[in-house]
Amino acid sequence: MESIDLLVLRTARDWLLAGQRVLLATVARTWGSSPRPVGSMMALRGDGRVVGSVSGGCIEDDLIHRYTTAYQGGGMPHGLPHVVQYGVSADEAQRFGLPCGGTLELILEFEPALASLEQLLPLLDSGNLVRRELDLDNGQVHLTTTGAPEQFGFDGRHMLNTLGPGYRMLLIGAGVLAEYLATMALFNGFKVAVCDPRPEYMDGWNVAGVEKIVGMPDDVVRGFAPDLRSCIVGLSHDPKLDDLALLEALHSPAFYIGVIGSRRNNQSRRERLIEHFGVSEASLRRLHGPIGIYIGSKTPAEIAVSVMAEILATKNGVALPGEVSVSEAKRALEVDG
Repeated sequence: MESIDLLVLRTARDWLLAGQRVLLATVARTWGSSPRPVGSMMALRGDGRVVGSVSGGCIEDDLIHRYTTAYQGGGMPHGLPHVVQYGVSADEAQRFGLPCGGTLELILEFEPALASLEQLLPLLDSGNLVRRELDLDNGQVHLTTTGAPEQFGFDGRHMLNTLGPGYRMLLIGAGVLAEYLATMALFNGFKVAVCDPRPEYMDGWNVAGVEKIVGMPDDVVRGFAPDLRSCIVGLSHDPKLDDLALLEALHSPAFYIGVIGSRRNNQSRRERLIEHFGVSEASLRRLHGPIGIYIGSKTPAEIAVSVMAEILATKNGVALPGEVSVSEAKRALEVDG
């Protein structure tokens, strides 16, 4: 499953190629609570078909009524991009389902340039990070590849949105927990790969859409070339495999590096990496372990929920309170007990 941004852009491109009228809407600014973050996109076809979202549904319905022929509307206009706001008043916020009186500002691009999308998509498909800059005064789009993601920006005249590549996950160990975690990562838009040199595990892997990579974990991590949108999770329960992967991962800019194991096993691993492999205390601060947030999970499926929640929080820049970490929560339970 590809990321929703890529799906929106690819669908808009395909609709334009088929001669359809297309509107591309982007969440530019929000005030108060908002169902979707800035930078979220949707594509709207002239007959009312939609891909992506900018709200919980009510704003999409209004855009369909205004700009398509689905409900005997006037159809999609021509012209330069413009900005619309929803939820300025409390009544309007309630009408459009915006929580807590939130306000949403959208940039509407009528008939986005097909040539620009045809240039952008191959760059994203090749793993590039691309700055898409829109000038609302003339509707011109400027694309440049970049080495680091930037925050979405809109100053009233210019929009800057960094797109692609999609988020990736590399799993070390092809056990049951990896299958659950891979499934959750796929429907969260991650491209997932699994590595396990043990044929008895790899031969039984049955999650569709996951790339199977055969090889020793350190070689696989190097070949995977983790970037700022990559995460690496050790799930093999075999130190010879997990540790090799971690040693390579800690030299990468991956946004999340984690490994399964008890508190005791994780402490032993940290001591082992420092003593025998020269890993520093500073670099080990990036290592999550025991992984996941504490939800009292017991089964592989529940543990996968816990781990995926921590990965998504890290991806989204959310600093989790210490008491939700597995180590802190279990330590507190021991004290209370």
